[in-house]
Amino acid sequence: MGEKVIVIGGTAAGLSAASKAKRVRSDLEIEVYEKTGYISYGACGLPYFVGGMIDDPNDLVSLFPDEMANKRGIPTHAHHAVTAIDRAHKTVSVTDLDTGRQFQRPYDKLVIATGAVPIRPDIPGTELDGVYYLRTVEDGIFLKQALSTRRRIAILGGGFIGLEMAEELTQAGAEVHIFEQLPRLLPFLDEQFSQTTAQTLAAHGVHLHTGTGLRAILGAEGKVTAVETRDGQRVETDGVLISIGVRPASDLARDCGLELGLKGGIVVDGHQRTSDPSIWACGDCVEMKYLITGGPVYVPLGTTANKQGRVAGGSLAGEDTAFPGVLGSMVTKVFELYIAVTGLSLEQARAAGYDAAASLTSKRDRASYYPGGSDTHTCLILDRSSGKLLGAQLVGGPTVGGRVDVYATAITAGMTVAQVNDLDLVYAPPVAPVYDPILIAASQAVKLVVKK
Repeated sequence: MGEKVIVIGGTAAGLSAASKAKRVRSDLEIEVYEKTGYISYGACGLPYFVGGMIDDPNDLVSLFPDEMANKRGIPTHAHHAVTAIDRAHKTVSVTDLDTGRQFQRPYDKLVIATGAVPIRPDIPGTELDGVYYLRTVEDGIFLKQALSTRRRIAILGGGFIGLEMAEELTQAGAEVHIFEQLPRLLPFLDEQFSQTTAQTLAAHGVHLHTGTGLRAILGAEGKVTAVETRDGQRVETDGVLISIGVRPASDLARDCGLELGLKGGIVVDGHQRTSDPSIWACGDCVEMKYLITGGPVYVPLGTTANKQGRVAGGSLAGEDTAFPGVLGSMVTKVFELYIAVTGLSLEQARAAGYDAAASLTSKRDRASYYPGGSDTHTCLILDRSSGKLLGAQLVGGPTVGGRVDVYATAITAGMTVAQVNDLDLVYAPPVAPVYDPILIAASQAVKLVVKK
């Protein structure tokens, strides 16, 4: 009999851990418990399902429980919630949410991959019918069904998910209002880029309320009818989507005495091992290490969750694997505008102690005479004393995602903007101009480096 491994959480991190561990050691007896009705789904695709671009929620699913059991030899139980961890006796308490049956299961090694939960604002009215969150497939199904009768939607929060939902709900025919309590959308972006994002949303009919927090969600007969801002403005609405961020779902870890860190994320080492040597944790429930500063950070992303899951699975199976850290590389689309970021913003770099400066450039992403191109606007953040690249932000057409990946690679490698400027990049009129936007941005940033 092999060691018993229990994985709590059946989405990106948990299934990556389970699958990797089983590949390394086929003798491991691995069980996965997931409290929702779906496993291995693309949560980033939920806005596009709600908006109607994707018809069937099952299209978001990569693996089903029977496939995990029959093809990978890993019994996977949906609608099963782990309610407690007993570290002294190495057991977990489980509740079958369909039948109510409660039972305990022993483990030799445990993986916590419980993800994150939406932050709920402390305002009246969040319990009303018509208040939505978007975290699980069930959340998406619930919201999509509601759109048949709720045609005015208020979105609380102007982050990437809120903006993606604004696009999809608008295209589905809803009247959309975004309420962002900060002075501008996406404040980590250069101010010009934030303005461009706001202008794009407004051009498509999205109503923006920046610098505006909500005092209450109002209702009648238990249903949402309006929202009231802190300055007393009332906006009629049929539904409210709360999208003000997430926090680590680390309650199980906290209750069993594991060490927690930033924002309540589970503290792990480079191998994703927690303060208990028999327990690993990965994904949105953990504190992460920032690649540039080496300090703690919380950046919940699906890419990170999958990588950490593989590290946790390999580690518990005996491999000497480690997760190096994150840069927070992200990309999104808001109507025709694409937004991509990696690394530190100017404010973050200065707060971290760098003599930081920002360089702004604009360049077509194809040869000027070739049809179909678009302008790529780039903001590079660098350390003036060393010339080291610290961050990059791009807005423009679909090519910004590939270009920000080059900057993420350069930051990971510790390159200076001068070294980026020396890169031998491709050129062909349909693909890129002779001097790629990457090189133009780097050549301008070089001018900000302090000469010694």
